Amino acid sequence: MRTNIDKIRIVKVEEVIDESPTVRTLIFKDDLCTSAKPGQFTMVWMPGRDEIPMSIMISEKNDRVGLTIRKHGISSTALYNTGVGNLLGIRGPYGNSFDIVKGNVLLVGGGTGMVPILRLSKELGRKNSKKNNITLIIGAKTKDEVIFENIIKQILKNVKSEVIVTTEDGSHGFKGLATEAAAKSIEKNDFNMVYTCGPERMMQKILELASSYGIPSQASLERIMKCGIGICCSCCLGKYLICKDGPVMKGDVILKLPEFGTYIREKSGRIVDIW
Repeated sequence: MRTNIDKIRIVKVEEVIDESPTVRTLIFKDDLCTSAKPGQFTMVWMPGRDEIPMSIMISEKNDRVGLTIRKHGISSTALYNTGVGNLLGIRGPYGNSFDIVKGNVLLVGGGTGMVPILRLSKELGRKNSKKNNITLIIGAKTKDEVIFENIIKQILKNVKSEVIVTTEDGSHGFKGLATEAAAKSIEKNDFNMVYTCGPERMMQKILELASSYGIPSQASLERIMKCGIGICCSCCLGKYLICKDGPVMKGDVILKLPEFGTYIREKSGRIVDIW
């Protein structure tokens, strides 16, 4: 219920998993986040530091969930450095989720954008395993930065599927960008839906590609959030609030927003270009 998800729950980090040299996952127990829908997020409070939105990572244990963090800014680095036994505050899950579509579907994830893609893959496999043909593309710069490849293959082992790994330097899998691999897949397949999450420029190209072929698409978006419940408006994207109207939005809606793929707002509200 609403009262429950808005109340901060204190959780203890039980396990830390290194996914790559710059990415790790914190595992903890939280009943509400365990039942999160694909694409939903949680607000994570680090006492004395900050509160930030995070996608909810699946866990091999049914009663556990995780947060997957790339060491980058001040807040994400602080969360990345959180060790076993440390306490975090959790609110949520918040936001909407991916629509589950039956048929031939393409999923494209880049970097830690793979987190909601993982939960979506698990849902697609469980609900429509005999009706779906899943093509999943993992994008990374190098082999060392490829995350969740083995987990994805395990999730999809009993589903008609193809997993394509791309690296920009060609050190693993397809040499090139995830968008290039997606273009090849779309050319030879009749997809019913395209799902994506990752760097905004990547998502922009994926959505434009899907649109050019007349394929419906959905993307899980990211913006700075201070409240997560539609009060502060820090996460505005055009007339939409990502915490309330997203984070998952339809491609045809997103592509009408000139801000998408062009610039974002910092915590101060200052507009900066997306590079």
